[in-house]
Amino acid sequence: MQIQFLGTGAGMPSKERNVTAIALKLLDEIGSIWLFDCGEATQHQILNTSIRPRRIDKIFITHLHGDHIFGLPGFLSSRSFLGGDSALTIFGPAGLQQYVEAALGVSKTHLTYPVIFVEIDSGVIYEDENFLVLADKLEHTIECFGYRILQKDLPGRLLIEKVQELGVPKGPLYRQLKNGSDVTLDDGTVVRSADVVTLPQKGFIVTILGDTKYSNSAIKLSENADIVVHEATFNHSTTNLAASYGHSTNMEAAHVATKANAKNLIMTHISARFLKHEVEALLAESRTIFANTFVAHDLQTFDFKNNRLTEG
Repeated sequence: MQIQFLGTGAGMPSKERNVTAIALKLLDEIGSIWLFDCGEATQHQILNTSIRPRRIDKIFITHLHGDHIFGLPGFLSSRSFLGGDSALTIFGPAGLQQYVEAALGVSKTHLTYPVIFVEIDSGVIYEDENFLVLADKLEHTIECFGYRILQKDLPGRLLIEKVQELGVPKGPLYRQLKNGSDVTLDDGTVVRSADVVTLPQKGFIVTILGDTKYSNSAIKLSENADIVVHEATFNHSTTNLAASYGHSTNMEAAHVATKANAKNLIMTHISARFLKHEVEALLAESRTIFANTFVAHDLQTFDFKNNRLTEG
C-alpha cells in the first residue's frame, strides 16, 4: 500500500501546490487505486505519475467545496479516452451526483463506463472481503466527512519447510492446511493446520480526513491508525482564525494523532501563505507534540512498508 499526494494545497492552486487529491494505491492488495477528493487539474497531476486512470475504480469525496471536486468532470472524461471501461463508484455527500451529472450533461460528455453514486452518511459505507470503509462527519463550514479505511486481517503464512519436514506432499493438502483444515496423510499421520500456519496478520488502518476544525470525530476516525492524513491549513499563531474558517492548525493535527494513538501523521492542505522555510517550521513545531509527523508535497509518495515520504 502506498499513498501518493496529487495535490496538497488549500483553497486554490499555487506554484508550489495543487489543490486536494490523494491516491491510495492498493495495487499489491487488490490491483486498484482509490482516489480521495479530486480538485482542479488532478488529471494533470496524474500525468506526472505512473497512475493509470482506468485503475482508479473508487473515488471518495470529503465535501463539495470546489478545491475538492472541480477536477471530477475532467478526470471522468479522460478516463474514457484512456480506455477505461470498468465501472467506477463515487462516494460522497448529498449533491455530488447532481453536480457531476450537470457538468457532464451540459458539456455533452459521454462516458464509456457506468458511474455508480453512493450518497454517504456516518457509519460503514463500503465493505468487501478485503476492506471496510467507515465515514464520519467532521466540523467544517459545510457538510464534510473523514474516511477510515481498514484492511481486514490477512491469513496466516504457511510454514513450507515445516510442512515438508512432516512429509506433506505438494498439492491440494497445502491449500487445505493454509485454509485452516487439518489433513491426514496416507500413513495416518494427522497434520494440524495450527502447527504449520502462522497467526493471521493484522491489516493496516488509514485515516483520510477532509477539511475540519479540531474535533472528536477526527480523533475517533484516527484511533490506532497506521497513517493519519490531516489538514494543516494554519499554524498555531492563528488558531482562532483557523476555527472560524473550519480548519485546523499544525499543532491541532498533532494533538489529534497523539490522542488517537496513531503511528504516523501526514499534514496536507497547506495554505499558500507559508513559504518553504515556514513549512519546515510547521513540521518542526508539530514534531514537538507528535514525533512521527510529515508534511506532504505534491507528487510525494508515502510507502507503508518504509514509513517515509519519497519523491514521485
